Amino acid sequence: MFTWFVAKRLFAQGGSSGRASRLATGIATVGVAIGLAVMLVSVAIVLGFQKEVQDKVLGFGAHIKVLNYRSLGQQEYSPIVIDDSVTLRLSAIPNVASVARFCIKPGMLKTEANFRGIAIQGVAQDYDQSFISSHLVKGEIPQFTDTVGSGKIVISQALAREMQVDVGKAIYAYFFEQTVRARKFTVAGIYQTNLTDFDKNFAYTDLYTIHRLLGWDSGQYGGAEIRLQDFDRLDETLYDVVNEVNHKQDAYGEYYTSMSIRMEHPQIFAWLNLLDMDIAVILILMVCVSIFTAVSGLLIIILERTNFIGIMKALGARNKQVRHLFLNYAMLIIVRGIVLGNILAFALILVQKHFGLVTLDAEVYYVEAVPVMVNWLWVALIDVGTLFLSALAMIVPSFVVSNITPAKSIRFE
Repeated sequence: MFTWFVAKRLFAQGGSSGRASRLATGIATVGVAIGLAVMLVSVAIVLGFQKEVQDKVLGFGAHIKVLNYRSLGQQEYSPIVIDDSVTLRLSAIPNVASVARFCIKPGMLKTEANFRGIAIQGVAQDYDQSFISSHLVKGEIPQFTDTVGSGKIVISQALAREMQVDVGKAIYAYFFEQTVRARKFTVAGIYQTNLTDFDKNFAYTDLYTIHRLLGWDSGQYGGAEIRLQDFDRLDETLYDVVNEVNHKQDAYGEYYTSMSIRMEHPQIFAWLNLLDMDIAVILILMVCVSIFTAVSGLLIIILERTNFIGIMKALGARNKQVRHLFLNYAMLIIVRGIVLGNILAFALILVQKHFGLVTLDAEVYYVEAVPVMVNWLWVALIDVGTLFLSALAMIVPSFVVSNITPAKSIRFE
């Protein structure tokens, strides 16, 4: 208690014993604050970017897909029976939020201005439209069903710009098999996600139209898209889906298989996982900077207070007590730096989150502004980790006081 009391009094003085001490205390505080702020902001950016891109990839696909085994690795899906009994069995699996049938048909969109190859996905009333709706920039999402053709299509902003069409305009789709089959659609909605590879290659219409174009029997579809309540339990739920349908045959002798979104787009998720390495590098560098500035500041403070240390020893203070005194002093500096670092970091994060001041090239980074996301567990780990490692690093320089003798230090100027 004695060493803590003296340390607080010294800290309250603000290093008034000398100019070098004041400067060292300020530099140590600022070093810890800036290092911590950089760590918190960097983690918020990486986590925000990972979540933003992952959500967009999940929006275009599904957490888990059930399809024909022969469809694996193919551009065109082979039919598999997805009837009520299959959807009910899949819906009963724990953590499954929804099951939606789908069909995909490759084709070519054409206008007077241009043409482009594309995959048109047919969806029905059981399809979760929240993702496309949240990224809709023009028009609306029609009520697509599996019982009637709507004659409407939803395309991306990039595709609309390339084809020079707008909401309400007509666009023709051509499908090439033994003969060329054409369909006329009206652009009902335009969305924009900035995932170029997906935006320029996917469009949506009703399941009825695509199912008829494929010429499959009733009950046969390209597969089923499964969305989960908790994506973090993906592997666990995939295991349950595999046990439920994999290696089983439908009425036509086709075998069911299933795959997760990570298996469907391994390169994207591998790239997102590599960003964790960036976090580790930044944390290591910034912790080193914080520790270096704090240790340097403590050494300067100890050296400038040599006279004070001599008086304390002359009055009966042991080396251990004097070390604890300066360790407590250093802890107060570090805590102040952590508090200031948190204030600075959260101010920057909130400004970016609400105003998006730092922008990016959406065609390169898939987002228009730097995304940020606060994870309180990460915040706690960084704060506590910085405090613990900095305090640990202070132990070695604190032993300098052991070499200071009262006889020489009291005369020290």
